[in-house]
Amino acid sequence: MANGSGRLKIAILIKSFVTSGGSQRYAVEVARRLLEKGHSIDLYTREVDESLTVGMTLYRVPEKWMFSSAFALYSFAALANRMLASRGYDVIHTHERGPIPADIATLHSFCFRGAGYLDFSLWKRIVQVYLTPRSWLHLWLEKKMMAAANLVAVSDVIREDTRRHYKRDDRIAVITPGVDADFFHPGWIRENREEIRSRANISSRERVILFVGTEFRRKGLDLLLPAIPDGVRLVVVGRGENHEYYREMAEKCGLAGRVDFTGLATDVRPYYAMADVVALPTRSEAFGMTVLEAMACGLVTVTHSGAGASSLIEDGKNGFLFSEPSELAGVIARALGAAEDSATGTRARRTAEEHTWQSCADDYEALYRELASQSNRNI
Repeated sequence: MANGSGRLKIAILIKSFVTSGGSQRYAVEVARRLLEKGHSIDLYTREVDESLTVGMTLYRVPEKWMFSSAFALYSFAALANRMLASRGYDVIHTHERGPIPADIATLHSFCFRGAGYLDFSLWKRIVQVYLTPRSWLHLWLEKKMMAAANLVAVSDVIREDTRRHYKRDDRIAVITPGVDADFFHPGWIRENREEIRSRANISSRERVILFVGTEFRRKGLDLLLPAIPDGVRLVVVGRGENHEYYREMAEKCGLAGRVDFTGLATDVRPYYAMADVVALPTRSEAFGMTVLEAMACGLVTVTHSGAGASSLIEDGKNGFLFSEPSELAGVIARALGAAEDSATGTRARRTAEEHTWQSCADDYEALYRELASQSNRNI
């Protein structure tokens, strides 16, 4: 067992160790920084970008029972358990639901039991969550995850959701996602803004609102379109769903020729560089890394008060919040006004500097050391 300042032997479990999703990136960024701190990282995963695992010991969990998401989760947990046996870890950390003997489980999403992400009628939600074999398995997997000795929620919103649905108040920490504050930097934005806007045929005086997301409805694109003021361009980055529907909606809102759908982007910084305001009017968001990235770039952001990232925003000081869709147009107007002055963006950048991936890894390291000093277990 490691002492209070020594090297820890850590097992990290996640189905996909890649950077294409929020929870996956969170796991990658934390694990790599813990490795840089000198800790031993054993990674248990199915899908992996091996370029991200240099210096780690990689254990590939077999792909079995992949015919449904619930059974795939169960098989990952069951098979990983067998592979974990007798390796003597200081800390076992899982990012997945299931019966894994973890010291820490990170909660990246709202509880399945709450079904807050389902845009259904009450009866259909009850059927979907409680009355199908698939839902029974998901609920069982989630219950097993909630039995971990320590839970880490990625936002206050997720912690409160867990408390509400599982009546658990003890050993739930909040460690938000971080940002690479060197990569997302106001200096890069300033240096490249004029050239990028010129290539996109955006004049220096034209104002641009940026929306980034892969689920248009959940992230509130339909709420944003009617709130775009006259003369302002909207740039939509992300795969999303039903582009034709949103194009037609844009025309009905009088935005013909002022909405650009760009699709996916491997590097979103050029879009931040062309933007004056970044808006995430989401209906349901565990955190919202777009908000933190935009803040790190020194941009003015708008998001819903129920989004996880809203805890970083002091309304009117380093960003803007709204609670009801009817408020969004007014808040967008305020944000555009604030973008003309650098003060809001400067305060946003200061907030982001307090929430880097390094500080996220530091928080986990402190928690790991606390657990390692208390535990005498070798599995």
